[in-house]
Formats: sequence, structure tokens, C-alpha cells
Amino acid sequence: MGTLYVIPTPVGNLEDITLRALRLLREADLVLAEDTRTSGLLLKHYDIPAHFFAHHKFNEHQTAEILAARIEAGETMCLVSDAGTPAISDPGFLLVRACAERGVEVQCLPGATAFVPALVNSALPADRFCFEGFLPQKKGRQSRLTALQDEERTMIFYESPYRVLKTLEQFAEAFGGDRPAATCREISKLHEETLRGTIEQLIAHFQQHEPRGEFVLLVGGKKLEKKTKNNKEKHQEQ
Repeated sequence: MGTLYVIPTPVGNLEDITLRALRLLREADLVLAEDTRTSGLLLKHYDIPAHFFAHHKFNEHQTAEILAARIEAGETMCLVSDAGTPAISDPGFLLVRACAERGVEVQCLPGATAFVPALVNSALPADRFCFEGFLPQKKGRQSRLTALQDEERTMIFYESPYRVLKTLEQFAEAFGGDRPAATCREISKLHEETLRGTIEQLIAHFQQHEPRGEFVLLVGGKKLEKKTKNNKEKHQEQ
């Protein structure tokens, strides 16, 4: 029986990949890639020849069982996404589940994922957090934000640059404009940037500066909002 290795790949700097990941990519019978062109650049950078198979959100329902059967029969495969850890807001879950149901060994390597450095850099509480990934684009978006209004943990969202300002405005409506928040963009890349402030302050910034790059948006929980307000009141009394 073979093994499925879930391989995190760099979200920015190509040096962020691990030595173990490079070794497994060299040894694999097949590399399952979200986009073979993107993954091809990474492997070419490290002079790794690879036999690619496209495994993405448009075909994973059809290919997961077939690939799991091949691994069960003895092949070793590495699953990669364009950036970060597969199955985290990327394809991968269906294949991992198919392998688990067949008793096939799955090993997920530790490594790059965008929300962890964003959370640490945000200066928001990181001991407990809620990862939401991408919000629904249309149906269910407002109801999801409403359901999060009483969330006390730091909330983490992924967003495209084209919707950052609109999403922040929706955050203001759902959580209040004075809620502590942060935006992190282009993590581990040349133009990496973290902005901290209230949701209102972040809205004002992006009304003047066009959002560029891949974004992680973070919003402090309701409990943090109460603590911030209490600190402001104490400061005013003094």
C-alpha cells in the first residue's frame, strides 16, 4: 500500500518549503497539483522532475476515489495546492477522506499556511481563534456574518483584493466600526504589509489606497471589543 503526502507549499518566498517536502516531491510516483503550471515553477526552481496530475475543485469529485484506489494499490503521491496547505480553503479534503475510508496512510507535513503568520502579526489574541476562510460570495454571506456577531474569538477570513473594501464595510455593519481588526497582504512576499486599527480606520485606509495582492482579514472577538471599550472609559476617567 502506498501513502498520500499532503505537502504545504510556499505562500510567497520559495525558500519557505521544507527539506522533507522537497525530498518527498522528488521521490513521489505522482504529484497531484491544483495548477500544474504554478507547481511546475516551484519544482523547476528546485530542479525536481515530476509526473503531474491535475487535481482541482473542478474534477476532485470524479478523481478522488480513482486516485485513492491507486494509492491503495501501491503508488506514492504528493498533493500540493498553488500555495499553502492543501484542504485549507483549497482542494484536498475529498481525497484525504477517500484515502481514510480505504485505510490508506495519509501524512500531512507541517508548513506554510497564510492565516498563521497573519494571526500572529495582527496583534489580536491568538490563543483562541475562529478560521472562516472565504465567506460565501452571495447566498448565505449576510447570514454567516450575523451568526458571527457574538463570536468572542479572533476571526480570520480570506479575501480577494477586489472585495476587501466591500467586506470591511460589511464587517462594520455586522460587528461595529470600532471593533479592533487587521489586514495582512502578500505574506512572505516583497510587498508584505500588515495594517492594524479599528474596522473604520481600515475602511478609511483602503478608500484612499487600492487593495493589491492576496489578503487575510482578521477581526477581534466581541469579548475583545468590550475590553477595549472598558479601557477607553477608564482612560477618560483618569
